[in-house]
Amino acid sequence: MIEVVEYRDAWPALFAELGFRLRAGLGEVALRIDHVGSTAVPGLRAKPVIDIQVSVRAFEPAVYRAPLESAGFAFRAGNPDLTKRYFRETSGPRTHVHVRRAGSFAEQFCLLLRDYLRCSPVDAELYGARKALLAERYGTDRSAYTAQKSSVVWELIRRADAWAQECGWQSGASDA
Repeated sequence: MIEVVEYRDAWPALFAELGFRLRAGLGEVALRIDHVGSTAVPGLRAKPVIDIQVSVRAFEPAVYRAPLESAGFAFRAGNPDLTKRYFRETSGPRTHVHVRRAGSFAEQFCLLLRDYLRCSPVDAELYGARKALLAERYGTDRSAYTAQKSSVVWELIRRADAWAQECGWQSGASDA
């Protein structure tokens, strides 16, 4: 069941704890560790899942798989998205770790969308409302939910790109 909930003030602290654990295990293998996704945007309705993006120089799982598994995350080999490697929590709060190549479009996409939504409460509200509506409509059909959400995401990324050009956006320092 797809669940979209009101923003929870506990999410940044959950990320901070998890980010600290990941930084301790990955060390310099992780060039960045960032809180991404909807739980990283204050006030935004979200699925109650902490999304963490780990940016690495080498996309070879042998470099980061063992430290992530030691930190309590299971590798999900069946992920169809070839721009990332995907891990999920084995216990504790629902958490997804997305490993991406540092400097890649996929890495920057997530950071740009997050930063834009943090600076645009109107679009954050629009996005949260749309996700809540889609969760209600497609509660058990994750594929339909994702497909319907993608048009909003692409519209937001177009706005985010224009915003980035206006303000000279650059991804800031790593969150952990």
